[in-house]
Amino acid sequence: MTLSDKTEGILKGKAAIRPFFAVGFRKFRNELARWYRTGTFFSNGRQLTWEYPRATPQGDQVDLVEVMDIAGGLIAHHRVHWGWVGFKTLMAARKEPAA
Repeated sequence: MTLSDKTEGILKGKAAIRPFFAVGFRKFRNELARWYRTGTFFSNGRQLTWEYPRATPQGDQVDLVEVMDIAGGLIAHHRVHWGWVGFKTLMAARKEPAA
């Protein structure tokens, strides 16, 4: 599976999500892929939101925001909104084969 195999942009179920993240983590093994969060998040019981800020204690990372809709204790819908540095990193990764 490659990052471009799911052209519609929707993954459903653990069987589809797990390999997608495995490929993504291999491709983003660089100084920008720190995946640091501050611990600050917002939740109203139906939605969970948190940020991966660009500036971290160890340096820059991809900048993105994750938003999850929660239903029955499970993630019903998950969106990732990429910042400019994250977007450029994501686009560069599309051009490289997975490690």
